[in-house]
Amino acid sequence: MYEKLGELTEGYTEITKENGKHSDMMQDIGIYTLPVGKTETLTDSSKETAVLLLEGTVRLEWNGESQEIKRDSVFEESPWCLHIPKGVEVTITALSASEVLVQKTDNENTFEAKLYTPEECESTNAGEGVWSGTAERVIRTIFDYNSAPYSNLVIGEVISYPGRWSSYPPHHHDQPEVYYYRFDKPKGFGCAMVGPEAYRVEHNSYITIPGDLDHPQTTAPGYAMYFCWMIRHLDNNPWTERVMEEEHKWLIEPDAKIWPEK
Repeated sequence: MYEKLGELTEGYTEITKENGKHSDMMQDIGIYTLPVGKTETLTDSSKETAVLLLEGTVRLEWNGESQEIKRDSVFEESPWCLHIPKGVEVTITALSASEVLVQKTDNENTFEAKLYTPEECESTNAGEGVWSGTAERVIRTIFDYNSAPYSNLVIGEVISYPGRWSSYPPHHHDQPEVYYYRFDKPKGFGCAMVGPEAYRVEHNSYITIPGDLDHPQTTAPGYAMYFCWMIRHLDNNPWTERVMEEEHKWLIEPDAKIWPEK
């Protein structure tokens, strides 16, 4: 499923809802657009929450702690993300015009709230030195099953270079996933494939990816593409790896011959 959000307006823009819109994604995902001075207080008695700063400067307050965080560009800067368990209240105060993405899901586990800093973000340059650089991109993992096994969520980011592929070679997994897109220029675009379907993705758009469908992406030349990727673990079946499609596994062989063969 693909949808374009258009220009974000003040307040909350819903992307998915666990018991409503795109319920098969099993997550509440949305974006708060905050003018300077605006405060939002978030709390949930049954759901864990990830609070990701997309743009701007905010003050986060939780459990008696306070931290001012700033991000000018998702393309140039690694993320700040606050992860809290059920029952913890977080207050977000916009110190400049800001945009904050929020991801939530049910979780009975209790755990210590953690603010992930840009320095702690695992960042990988994927696709370097293979396929003539056509799938080179930056993969940022904020937290996953390895770093937060108590969580039912995974959240990360990808920076896809102009004219390059991401989520490649094609892969799938059992767990549902959501991609939220931005481009370095608002008129930028790319292509998202979900199983047999293909969609033109644009600035402030998203796709929902049911389990078992592969989902390669590509970016139009001239435009850099950002997407936040958000996975919901399944009960007794957490997301731990990408399962490559059998017909494309030859691409990962060290001696793979790519046309034109030299």
